Amino acid sequence: MTAAEPLAIELQDAQRVSGLLMVPPGARACYVLAHGAGAGMAHPFMAQVSAGLAERGVASLRYQFLYMERRAKRPDPPALAQATVRAAVATAARRLPDFALIAGGKSFGGRMTSQAQAAAPLPGVRGLAFLGFPLHPASKPSEERARHLAEVRVPMLFLQGSRDALADLALLRPVIEQLGDRASLRVFENADHSFHVPARSGRRDADVRREMFDALAAWILTVAA
Repeated sequence: MTAAEPLAIELQDAQRVSGLLMVPPGARACYVLAHGAGAGMAHPFMAQVSAGLAERGVASLRYQFLYMERRAKRPDPPALAQATVRAAVATAARRLPDFALIAGGKSFGGRMTSQAQAAAPLPGVRGLAFLGFPLHPASKPSEERARHLAEVRVPMLFLQGSRDALADLALLRPVIEQLGDRASLRVFENADHSFHVPARSGRRDADVRREMFDALAAWILTVAA
């Protein structure tokens, strides 16, 4: 089992956040992975993503946003969150200079990454991968949060559960179609925003996670090549 190396990611004004770098033998691509709004980089889901990618030959750098580091409940303002994304990507580039970089993350973290990329391309990042893109708040269907994606010029992968309350597929599918060849969608039937499936579906969370990690790793390696 590949061990995660703790490291510090330097922000402006002498601030820093924590990161966990996992590099399996033979890896040549790294996924720079941001957490969702309600749980940090040590959440079991985040750890499973890193471990699953490591088993498939892909490195990862998962990291904290500053509010999570300070154990605050309110997420950072977008400008600060996006600056943290940039700092994490820069750290990955310094530590793994010969690796292809993919950025993204879970929910809020993925959206902050795409906003950063839309504002000014993240140096060295070849693609973005979203683990449950939060298209809208629960019970408030809208496409507003996706408008910036038109400014993203690198390939994008959307991994979404069919029961995701934060991404009505009837709205998300047209958004992805409008992005053309830059975007691809993989839907996991009966999965919710956390990629949990109910017992009545006849599937287990572990089955969904395995399929998700297979799809994510295969896409990362394709984009990296």
